[in-house]
Amino acid sequence: MTIFDFQVPDSRQVRYIIHTDCKNEADDQFALAHCLLTPSFQVKGIIAGHFDQNYGRFAPGQSAKASYDEVLKVLSFMPEFSDVPVFMGADTALEVKSDPIVSEGVQFIIDEAMKDDPRPLYIGMQGCLTDLASAILIEPRICQRMTAIWIGGGAYPEGGQEFNLMQDIKAANIVFESDMPLWQVPSDVYKSFAVSLAELQYRVAPQGPLGAYLFKQMVELNLDLGKAMPDFDWPHGELWGLGDQGVLAALMHEQQRTDLYQMVPAPRIDEETMAYQVIEGQERFVRVYRHMDVRLTLEDFYAKLALYHNSHSED
Repeated sequence: MTIFDFQVPDSRQVRYIIHTDCKNEADDQFALAHCLLTPSFQVKGIIAGHFDQNYGRFAPGQSAKASYDEVLKVLSFMPEFSDVPVFMGADTALEVKSDPIVSEGVQFIIDEAMKDDPRPLYIGMQGCLTDLASAILIEPRICQRMTAIWIGGGAYPEGGQEFNLMQDIKAANIVFESDMPLWQVPSDVYKSFAVSLAELQYRVAPQGPLGAYLFKQMVELNLDLGKAMPDFDWPHGELWGLGDQGVLAALMHEQQRTDLYQMVPAPRIDEETMAYQVIEGQERFVRVYRHMDVRLTLEDFYAKLALYHNSHSED
């Protein structure tokens, strides 16, 4: 099925792995659908990641399976993508920094990275870094064969408490210390992808079964969390964040938009405070986004979702 009246040149297409903690809250589902609907991305597989520190919403060791089931739920509304393989990642964080957790998701990362394919390979990490760190520990050569985009970490320069980082700080330090090119979208930047529920009711909900589900699961979680955590300042009531869209924004931006990011000496992350610690004489640098084109990214999502729905309406 073709939903676009344009083609992306082969030279502008990339191999892409989606890594998602898809049942953590409600924005991963939006980014998952957006990635699949983006013709520049040749999605090679989807890995369901854990979010084991989830304030009791799921029992220990059960969050990765919840993410896996949610990925399959979203794919049920996108039958054209039923052939995209889905893999389970680790169901908990690393206990020892030197000991990887073997999973089918980790093996898939390694296998895809080591393929003889001239197209660049990216992995969009929408949650914790356990599986990527494990893959690096098992096969360090993948660092020269792929680029990681991570939604996570506190604002620079201080750092601090942040949900995705909290899931596995040891894994984050492994990735930061590795040779893998890393593009980081920290919390102050991914929070700029703010939307209102009214906006989503108008722009997303009417777009067929997929749009209806994306909206429904968000408003239901918004209400459930509001009741369960009345004294907590999140969620906000009428607003939500589509922060995981940052993985797409990073690849959609023109390469010349060097004004959007800084190359920062890779920090060490304190395992108690999650603060960034400067390493004297550090020679490794990571790309840290300071701004992103929110309008471009969200409008691209709304357009692709509507075109996808329209293509089914014409059947």
